[in-house]
Amino acid sequence: MSSEAFNEPKRDRVPPEPAMRRPDGGRRPLARAESWARERWEATRTRLAGGSFHAPHLRRPGRKGLAITGAVLAVIAIAVAILVAIWDWNWFRSPLASYASARMHRPVTISGDLHVHLWSWTPSATVDGVHIANPAWAGKGEMADINRIAVTIRLAALLGGQVDLRLLEFDNPDVRLYRDQQGRATWDFSNGAKSDQPLRLPPIRNFVIRNGKLYVRDAVRKLTFTGTVAASERLGAVNQGFEMRGQGALNNQPFTLQVTGGPLLNIDRNKPYPFDADIRAGPTYVTARGAVPKPFDFGHFYMNATARGPDLADLYGITGVPLPNTPPYDLHGKLTRDDRLYSISGIGGRVGSSDLTGNLSVDSGRPRTFLKANLLTRTLNFPDLGALFGGAPKHGAVASPSQKMEAQHLAAENRIFPDSTLDTRRIRQIDADVTYKAVAIRNAPVNLSAGSARVKLNDGLLRAEPLSLDLPQGRISGYIQLNARKAAPVSDVDLRLSNARIEHLLPFHFQGSIPFAGPLFGRAKLTGTGDSVHKAFSTANGRVTVVAPGGEIRRSIAELMGVDVIKGLGLLMSKNQQTAPIRCAVGDFRVRNGVLNADTLVFDTGPVLVTGAGQVNLGTERLDLRLQGHPKKFQLVRLRVPVEIEGPIRSPSINLEKGPAIAQGGVAAALGSFLSPLVAILPFVDPGLAKDANCGALVAEAAQHGATATTASR
Repeated sequence: MSSEAFNEPKRDRVPPEPAMRRPDGGRRPLARAESWARERWEATRTRLAGGSFHAPHLRRPGRKGLAITGAVLAVIAIAVAILVAIWDWNWFRSPLASYASARMHRPVTISGDLHVHLWSWTPSATVDGVHIANPAWAGKGEMADINRIAVTIRLAALLGGQVDLRLLEFDNPDVRLYRDQQGRATWDFSNGAKSDQPLRLPPIRNFVIRNGKLYVRDAVRKLTFTGTVAASERLGAVNQGFEMRGQGALNNQPFTLQVTGGPLLNIDRNKPYPFDADIRAGPTYVTARGAVPKPFDFGHFYMNATARGPDLADLYGITGVPLPNTPPYDLHGKLTRDDRLYSISGIGGRVGSSDLTGNLSVDSGRPRTFLKANLLTRTLNFPDLGALFGGAPKHGAVASPSQKMEAQHLAAENRIFPDSTLDTRRIRQIDADVTYKAVAIRNAPVNLSAGSARVKLNDGLLRAEPLSLDLPQGRISGYIQLNARKAAPVSDVDLRLSNARIEHLLPFHFQGSIPFAGPLFGRAKLTGTGDSVHKAFSTANGRVTVVAPGGEIRRSIAELMGVDVIKGLGLLMSKNQQTAPIRCAVGDFRVRNGVLNADTLVFDTGPVLVTGAGQVNLGTERLDLRLQGHPKKFQLVRLRVPVEIEGPIRSPSINLEKGPAIAQGGVAAALGSFLSPLVAILPFVDPGLAKDANCGALVAEAAQHGATATTASR
């Protein structure tokens, strides 16, 4: 072939003979076909340029083509069916077990057969002999043995993006759960990361558990439980679908549990699934009736619950939330779970003989569980607070057997401060923000009328501030702090008494009238170490000061404090109601290792100036004080005999000191010998007291007799 012929355009190298089929089925020479193709191309380009284009008409396949395609598909279907029928699914046991082991972070083995039925609108699978081992830290043994697991799923729902289990069946599951003192749990599959994701299962139309066994041992909650679990379409005489019941021990007391659910047939994901629960742990009794809004999404549920028992702290074993010690309680409320947030609304009932209302929530989604509460008591019986500090109420039943023993021990030793230890580990597990208000208070050791506090707990540091206790006149305010971040908790107290009245704090009568009256101020600033109230007070350091800047006292008592025996007894016997002014009274104690040493004890009245010294031991809870009167007028018949106040703080005795009478001395000598610089004491309690007319005069007198001024510590 020549080079010219090779270089010719392709249209000139078309063989002359062939022809192509026309659209009407005929044939025409190639030249005419080429012309026809150009025309078609120009027409198509014109239509594209004009924005209108219509696909050319496609010819339907013929019967022969359809027959061939159908035959190929049939062969493929038959081949797949044969392959599925003869396939040995046991080949997938090892990959499936490996996948489960990786997800659960522990060995999972399958010792039985694996059967899968795919050729259905409801595919199903069964697996026999499933064994789940304990994590390495829990030692050898298995967490769960299950004879058979069967699952059936609805394919149409799955194609629509939803999981609808027609059947979930467990045969003879034997589950053993354990949690150690460190809080490690065998049912935690998070491999060390904090995870409390709620259990969320899709709707299960037919949920079956046959001969289920459950054993739980929880060292944190001091719980052991052995029970059975069953689920079917009908349990007993009532149409129920789920039941779990068993018994064990909680806090060394008998523990029983029973949970029942509604029928499992034709469960609808948009209809709540009802359940009932009944839990008993010794004298603690909890009942609940509620529902899961979307079965079986246990991240959301609600229930009306009641709880009664001897001590709210005992509920820790059931709820896992640290609660304070209380006297016997009977409470109700609506518990709601929204993922990691648990809320109790409409709280009502009684704690001890005090009412309680409010709302509470627990957020478990934080690094430490966070409790928030707003609580109100309309009438607080003050002795009910005794259990809060490890003691027990003085009236009625005590909070628990341990608190009963504590109360008997305190009564036998005539003591006030309990030795019950504080569980600091529980305090470090939770953060809290609790607001509490008591509208009225009764049976308080002093005449308290109301109170309120906001308690915050952050990483083991508990602080009640502001803390306010109202008196008929005046208030106690300040803060109380407990630092439990270390092994030995440290307690700090800084409380001020302002604008109070002596007659309200010492509301007793003498010969038909109040013996003391007048304003009263005070401050206590202490720091102690220990895991009980008694240890904290017995190691306390700080300062306690009380000031009465004026008022009045029965003259007969003032003369006896002198001690003017003849005049005082005469006034008492005649029931004389005359009063003498209180110019200023100050008691200032330095506290070291739980012992209050009286730096200053002075009581200045019209007829007499009383000074004193001594100690108050918070460890042994005993007093040893000595008061000495200094008459302001010389009388030959006056006997100056010191007064001793000694014995238990709870019930001291007052006696005249044995021995010869002391020679009479003057007020000037007393001021020079006994008074500390009051100018440093008074601002510690209240800056305005140093300017008070009565106490100011006493300060001036002290200065005249050599008392030097120093700066008061804040």
